[in-house]
Amino acid sequence: MKIAMIGHKRIPSREGGVEVVVEELSTRLVKKGHIVDVYNRKGNNIQDANADKDKQKLTEYKGVKIKTIPTLRKKGLEALVYSFFATIKALFRKYDVIHYHAEGPAAMLWLPHFFRIRTVVTIHGLDWQRAKWGGFAKRYLKFGEKISAKYADKIIVLSKNMQEYFIKEYKRETEFIPNGIEKPEYKKPEIIKKRYNLEKDSYILYLGRIVPEKGIHYLLEAFKEIDTTKKLVIAGGASHTNEYLQEIRKKASEDNRVIMTGFVQGQELEELFSNCLAYCLPSDIEGMPLSLLEAMSYGKMCIVSNIPENMEVVGDNAIPFEAGNINELKQKIEEIINKKIEISRNEIQKHILEICDWDAVVAKTEKLYLKI
Repeated sequence: MKIAMIGHKRIPSREGGVEVVVEELSTRLVKKGHIVDVYNRKGNNIQDANADKDKQKLTEYKGVKIKTIPTLRKKGLEALVYSFFATIKALFRKYDVIHYHAEGPAAMLWLPHFFRIRTVVTIHGLDWQRAKWGGFAKRYLKFGEKISAKYADKIIVLSKNMQEYFIKEYKRETEFIPNGIEKPEYKKPEIIKKRYNLEKDSYILYLGRIVPEKGIHYLLEAFKEIDTTKKLVIAGGASHTNEYLQEIRKKASEDNRVIMTGFVQGQELEELFSNCLAYCLPSDIEGMPLSLLEAMSYGKMCIVSNIPENMEVVGDNAIPFEAGNINELKQKIEEIINKKIEISRNEIQKHILEICDWDAVVAKTEKLYLKI
């Protein structure tokens, strides 16, 4: 098949979960013999200050053809402009399937539908709920969701909770296909030792975007009340949320045990996951958080807010707390530090690798394309 991917920022990149998913899907589909074009957004990788500028000029990556689309670097308009021009370009390339990712870009899905081109959309989360978006952007994201429900040949969702939402809101059936993960290799603390003086089991880790719905402010408030020599590492970059980033930096600066690394990738990221005592995800809103999957793939104990999307991923293999409850979050962190809670590393790994296998994810997605 000839397949197009529209909706991510760019690959190769770890700017967000959508980028990781698009990269894994597209490269693995190419290995299975399909032709895949991905439509990258033009512009520097704003999350990675050390980004290789040559990556911006890529026309091919691991057999995947890269088409770079210009857009406006303006919050609320970037995805709209990009997805419009990407869709127009894709209309004339005779694709068997155009696969949209996320609600905003999917607002253009009606165009290929009008031209009888088959479409699939992956709803990575209810983006209109996210605090970073203002009135127009929220309405546009909701519009994209409605367009998906009305016109997409197939809709992929990442949680059972999302399936129920589409049935209730639109009476629309969806396909549940989770994100994937692979078993990683443990990395000794070399880069993180040199840069941040971090040793194995010496810190609690949050790794992800610095955005309000991730609940990092809850984590900072909880951690400052804990009497410990352990550190708290907050790794990640902002995503149209500079005001929130400044708020988090200010809170972090008040506690010398808190380390903010900025955006990380490669060996540094692997070392952070490998050597943390525990991973914490205190989010209010999620789709299917890849950082949580990654932490579990390293066999790490995870402290997670008890929202349905998190609980569906972890099952009985993590430590939940009531979303937004700072006192309970503090208690759970203390129990891990004081070794009052322990979960088998092997059980954590086994659980996540069974439910989130990339080969199975790609096979299910391929089967979906063939159905339409």
